[in-house]
Amino acid sequence: MSDGFQFIDIIFFAMVAVFLALRLRNVLGRRDGHERGYRDPFRPAPASERRPDAPATDNVVRLPGLGEESESAGADRIAKAAHGNATLAEGLTQIKLADPSFDPEAFAGGARGAFEMILEAFAKGELDRVKPILNPDVFANFAQAVKARVEAGEKLENTLVGIRSAEIAEAYMDGRSAVVAVRLVSDQINVTRDRAGHVVSGDSSAVTAVTDLWTFQRDTRSRDPNWMLVATESVE
Repeated sequence: MSDGFQFIDIIFFAMVAVFLALRLRNVLGRRDGHERGYRDPFRPAPASERRPDAPATDNVVRLPGLGEESESAGADRIAKAAHGNATLAEGLTQIKLADPSFDPEAFAGGARGAFEMILEAFAKGELDRVKPILNPDVFANFAQAVKARVEAGEKLENTLVGIRSAEIAEAYMDGRSAVVAVRLVSDQINVTRDRAGHVVSGDSSAVTAVTDLWTFQRDTRSRDPNWMLVATESVE
């Protein structure tokens, strides 16, 4: 009899083990939508992550076939972004034809977000955080500058006081790739210190107006929604 009960106990515990294994597989092997990862600044944040005071639809980029805006509304947006520049309007129109989801206003907002993210990552030497939106050449240039700074024992302190404007300055199609350059005017405080904490360059009490021209590119036939930063230029 005792052998029979022992055999039943073994079967019971085996069933419990299988049950727990299945439960763990269901929990650990399934994405629940809360995984932390890279967020593309050019795409709208989920509704749950938006600030309470943020408009719900201002920067929504509509996917093709899902409630696309009317042709006249799209033309109005392009005219507004072009500021009377016929060449720029033509370039934006060509991009819109290649990618119906393209919205100049939403793109400019995304450029602002990308600028802030990349500037912070560069100052902290944490470029891997923004690598998905840097093309290899830009990433290599930034990485080399960070390396040189570290080897010199210097530390960059960058404070982005605010972004005055982010306006599209150039837009065109290069084959099947859309290229958009954005002129960003910002107020910054930039200070570089040596190992001892002494100021090597910059002034911690001076706010400087900085104008940058950043160029982004994306393959309009790719499923990857990311725009890549392909060039940066400081404008005097």
